[in-house]
Amino acid sequence: MSEPATEPVRLRALLRDWLAAVRPPALFCDEAPEPAGLSIWEPIHLGVDEHGRPVRVTLAYRNMLLAGEPGAGKSVGLNLPVGHAALSTDCDLWLFDGKLVELGLWRTCADRFVGPDLDEAIGACEELQAEMDRRYDRLDAGRRRKITPDDAAQGIRPIVGVFDEVAYYSATVGTKTQRETFAVLVRDLVARGRAAGIIVIAATQRPSSDIIPTSLRDLFGYRWAFRCTTDSSSDIVLGAGWATRGHSAAAIAPEDKGVGLLLAEGGEPRRIKSAYLSDEQVYALADRATALRAGSTP
Repeated sequence: MSEPATEPVRLRALLRDWLAAVRPPALFCDEAPEPAGLSIWEPIHLGVDEHGRPVRVTLAYRNMLLAGEPGAGKSVGLNLPVGHAALSTDCDLWLFDGKLVELGLWRTCADRFVGPDLDEAIGACEELQAEMDRRYDRLDAGRRRKITPDDAAQGIRPIVGVFDEVAYYSATVGTKTQRETFAVLVRDLVARGRAAGIIVIAATQRPSSDIIPTSLRDLFGYRWAFRCTTDSSSDIVLGAGWATRGHSAAAIAPEDKGVGLLLAEGGEPRRIKSAYLSDEQVYALADRATALRAGSTP
């Protein structure tokens, strides 16, 4: 009977499985060098479509919106781009977690973590906005349009900002002025951040027009709607008119956890099943990401 795998071996196997899902198939063996981290410039593995084909999207120069009713699998789906960003040593990871315990699983590998504190969230967004403006000044001076991987040599790399739950900061706590300030800052980051290397991923379990106004929704290149209670809620995530054309997240059965409709730029919503990471796997990947970002191995 074989001995149980040691923790370093188990972590290496887990990371190897993750890399195999994200990258084209490659030959791995026990003697192979330990795989390096991912890159934020590489496609992110989200799951499989109805035909069992892998679904991957490139997040660079894009933003992503995830929404659905409680328990539909939004948090499961959110772990995938967050996990990829955490294991990507060529980006910074800023996490905003209104519930503290959702993105908190990735806290150890985040460059900045903001919990249920609206003032702190506003301050962090203002820092991101200031960094975005500095980058645009640099691009303008160099007669360039956008940040590229080559900018890493000058210490400029993508920043992935993840917000969960958006409604907590924009509609639940604080004064009306504070909530409006936060909403305006997030909208500016989504609207102007892409070319400056600021990537926004926002998630909510309240897909309503006051949380996701059309002017904000339409700025997201990727929109992932998990089960919604009504066709109108689904349209708030995906865009007006998709439900009447046969694409409604309200048609997803309650027992189909992790199933959602993904709309990418220029396409039609397609039904996909998100990959699943258990809490144990998330913690293992977070430990690995922390070690990678520190330049060591677990």
